[in-house]
Amino acid sequence: QVLLVESGGGLVQPGGSLRLSCAASGRPFNNYAMGWFRQAPGKEREFVAALSWNGGSTAYADSVKGRFAISRDNAKATLDLQMNMLKPEDTAVYYCAGGKSAFERRGADGYDSWGQGTQVTVSS
Repeated sequence: QVLLVESGGGLVQPGGSLRLSCAASGRPFNNYAMGWFRQAPGKEREFVAALSWNGGSTAYADSVKGRFAISRDNAKATLDLQMNMLKPEDTAVYYCAGGKSAFERRGADGYDSWGQGTQVTVSS
């Protein structure tokens, strides 16, 4: 497993942008896929985005495609999520997740490490 610490959440108006970051430690970062999930109040945790060990392959939830961009820096062991054109329905706690394998997965069972989460609130 890997230790994951998210940062960058906050309050933003609809149409605004935020950038989330996740710092990883505890195992070779560049061997594993990474992902972002989110959980809104009263809802189940859902997949947001993921990318493969080298960033060469990505996957996005339909609800965020074209607005969010996931990236990684293997030299720094960090994972980012650039969120643009934010909507109130993007409000949730966002979690960084460390994959079990080198390639991205949409299901939560493809990940064995989770951060503590960072709150994103989109409201005017």
